[in-house]
Amino acid sequence: MLSVVIPTLNGGAHLGACLDALAGEADEVIIVDGGSSDDSIAIAEAAGAHVIRTARGRGVQLRAGGEAARGEWLLFLHSDTHLGPGWRERVAAHVGAGSGQAACFRFRLDDAAWQARVVEWAVALRVGLIGLPYGDQGLLVSRALYERVGGFRPLVLMEDVDLVKRLGRIRTLDADAVTSAERWRRDGWFLRSAKNLFCLALYRRGVSPETIARLYS
Repeated sequence: MLSVVIPTLNGGAHLGACLDALAGEADEVIIVDGGSSDDSIAIAEAAGAHVIRTARGRGVQLRAGGEAARGEWLLFLHSDTHLGPGWRERVAAHVGAGSGQAACFRFRLDDAAWQARVVEWAVALRVGLIGLPYGDQGLLVSRALYERVGGFRPLVLMEDVDLVKRLGRIRTLDADAVTSAERWRRDGWFLRSAKNLFCLALYRRGVSPETIARLYS
């Protein structure tokens, strides 16, 4: 059984596409809302997802979703990301291999600009060299492994980096996780990426997630 956990906070603009890609493929979809004032909850309920409400904060929301999920495998997915064709088959093959290893998808942006391809290449390089996917690539984890490492911690930011470093080696599946390029278009393609790297560097230097969150927004 595969449970998909999606944290939301005013993510209605992209949530429909995210849920459409899961329709008929996921055994359980859990939306964990952190206090949306838009139509996120209505979209989730119309799609038949199970909605739970928590305090705001992706770490808090993801932890609550993991605790509520019933699946033997958990897929944590951002609301502005939708999975590409063939993703369920790739998940089934990975689970069937029996390694119990965590996995993610290829990072893609929903923009045709050449800058988007550069960002995608840089992400693939980061994942290949240091084994560090972010949450916008989706994170597939067996319940056994998730519970063994302690699951998501209730962090305001860097909750994905914190979990990934406890999971060990993560395999990249041959399917796309297509993420909205809205933040890159708004902030500037390379400025946004530089900001992400700067925040990661601060975290690795021991700066608190609360401080980094103020810089990230």
